[in-house]
Amino acid sequence: MSLQGELVSFVASTDLDVSEMFYVETLGLTLVSRDEFALALDCNGSLLRVTLVQAKADTGYTVLGWKVADLNKVVESLRSKGIEFTEYPGMDQDEHAAWRAPDGIRVAWFRDPHGNVLSLFEDPN
Repeated sequence: MSLQGELVSFVASTDLDVSEMFYVETLGLTLVSRDEFALALDCNGSLLRVTLVQAKADTGYTVLGWKVADLNKVVESLRSKGIEFTEYPGMDQDEHAAWRAPDGIRVAWFRDPHGNVLSLFEDPN
């Protein structure tokens, strides 16, 4: 048997008001519902639950990522909204903070207000 349900993503938040401003107003996701425990967001047909936690550890790794058609355009759009992209020491990142993987995929990273690492990636194949 294989699992056949719809995938739901989760990300931790210590302040749902701040998360709502970031994910809805800055990133443009659609708010589906909100209660005292979480935000439910429509992310291009997939559900993202931003869940309230008392404390959040810094993971240092990507927790959410978006496949985009034009990474440069999306990076510039997010920069215009105040998003800062992460540059990692030792990685050869271009002017759009994107690193090119050996298979040609380009990846750029940024953080949400709670320190969760998010990414954009563009697959030229």
